[in-house]
Amino acid sequence: MINVNTFSSSRSLQGFRNAARVQQSLLATAEKRCLVWLARRMPAWVKPDHLTALGFAAMILAGAFYALARWWPPSLLVVNVWLGVNWFGDSLDGTLARVRQCQRPRYGFYVDHIVDSFGALFLVGGMALSGYMTWWVATGLLLSFYLLSINAYLATYTLGTFHLSYWKFSPTEIRLLLAVGNAVALLRPTVHLFFATPQRFFDVSGAVAIVSMGAVLSVSVTRNIIALYRMERL
Repeated sequence: MINVNTFSSSRSLQGFRNAARVQQSLLATAEKRCLVWLARRMPAWVKPDHLTALGFAAMILAGAFYALARWWPPSLLVVNVWLGVNWFGDSLDGTLARVRQCQRPRYGFYVDHIVDSFGALFLVGGMALSGYMTWWVATGLLLSFYLLSINAYLATYTLGTFHLSYWKFSPTEIRLLLAVGNAVALLRPTVHLFFATPQRFFDVSGAVAIVSMGAVLSVSVTRNIIALYRMERL
């Protein structure tokens, strides 16, 4: 049986260096100022873990209201409310810890991103149940997100750099695009492009997202492999 105290002590003795955070999204500067402003005004009883839990609950509810859209289409707009709550909790928890100087880098990194992984499952699962997106597009979207996440986590461990954005897009910009997409899907659930029959709006936009994430992943993986090869030449 593993002695948890011995394990923790040995890890502490080895030391831990927090990965450098790289955030270069379109709204990064304005978002950072907003989050710091909010963090400095948070009541003392609000802890980072409370915000993490709030963000996770909001993602579950967003998925639930996506599923409800099968019977009540206006719930797509309610999803936007929960996306806003998710941004508040998910983005502010780390900022609050940094402002109060109570960071737990290993715990925070693990909890934050495992919560994001489950949150994405609930969100995309709700989209698949909504009737506005076919299950195969939803599956491709979820797999693309997980592959991008795995790539980011492996790069954080091997290169010591954690990228919060790719090609000027971070989760914040993606939430905004999704909110706009929800409004469009409510007004125009199907679109005519190059196909003889109308296609679901979310299927078309989901396919575009899958291709885009595939391109981002390919470029990022190639760069990471080249960087690691140069660092560890035989």
